[in-house]
Amino acid sequence: MDQQVAYLVLSRIGVAIVTLIVVSFVVFAATEMLPGDVAQILLGQAATPEAVAGLRQSMKLDDPAFVRFLRWMLGLLSGDLGRSYANNIAVADLVGGRLLNTLKLALVTTVVAVPIALLLGITTAMYRGSAYDRTVNMLVVGVISVPEFMIATLAVLVFAVWLRWLPAVSFATDLSSLWGIVRAFAMPVITQSCVISAQMIRMTRAAVIDTLKTPYVEMALLKGASWNHIVLHHALPNAVGPIINAVALSLSYLLGGVIIVETVFNYPGIAKLMVDAVSTRDLPLIQSCAMIFCLGYLTLITIADIVAIVSNPRLRK
Repeated sequence: MDQQVAYLVLSRIGVAIVTLIVVSFVVFAATEMLPGDVAQILLGQAATPEAVAGLRQSMKLDDPAFVRFLRWMLGLLSGDLGRSYANNIAVADLVGGRLLNTLKLALVTTVVAVPIALLLGITTAMYRGSAYDRTVNMLVVGVISVPEFMIATLAVLVFAVWLRWLPAVSFATDLSSLWGIVRAFAMPVITQSCVISAQMIRMTRAAVIDTLKTPYVEMALLKGASWNHIVLHHALPNAVGPIINAVALSLSYLLGGVIIVETVFNYPGIAKLMVDAVSTRDLPLIQSCAMIFCLGYLTLITIADIVAIVSNPRLRK
């Protein structure tokens, strides 16, 4: 890695850190603007004003906003996510198991979606303009046009209501058998795979087509090399960078789309935990879940940028 590449990589990492700090301001401000009084919600409508005021004082909710923000940031930097208002349990204990469930769902989705998307993206680029290419493109555009919650609803309608093969909700409790894993992950994975695969297919196809237009590919064709040989030995190795970039960008969408999927299927992941925390105004839990999502998203985007810089000399100029 030369000095210029190292500088660009460090610049991207610096931008990611600054973005994370800005996001922390936005997350804290957004949770502060949530309607309703946390102490009043926890004690109920029958609570006396004295009881509400006492609880607010014990929870340090009367402190100025910037003091609470600094306390929260210092806690994050030291690995302390705070305590849940609603459960009086350490947020780290609440988030740990749910985050693991979300990561399991993301892993299964990645294992299913990435190979299918790469295969379709590469083959449609190889047979560009054919009936196969047009059919796949038409299906991809159709999937992209359908909202994620609609795909989830259709999956419930088909597999749970009409066919009765799978449960309408996914509790992810019985993972001791293959059938248990299928019942837990099938519909959430189908929903997320449809969304990220469509994006990945289009980006992979574009990357391979760009590579096939290069002069060295034309030279290989003039020398009589077969089309499959050109794609496998000349085009794909040079398109690896853009393809990895496309995969990382598509996977980053998993972190945003998982909120809809976990809510629709009642999947016990961190997104469902955050949605439940909003209803109880559990601010430390909401803030921690939001920051975890932002950190994961920024990590994937930064990796995609670094891969693009290292693999594409034109981006270094």
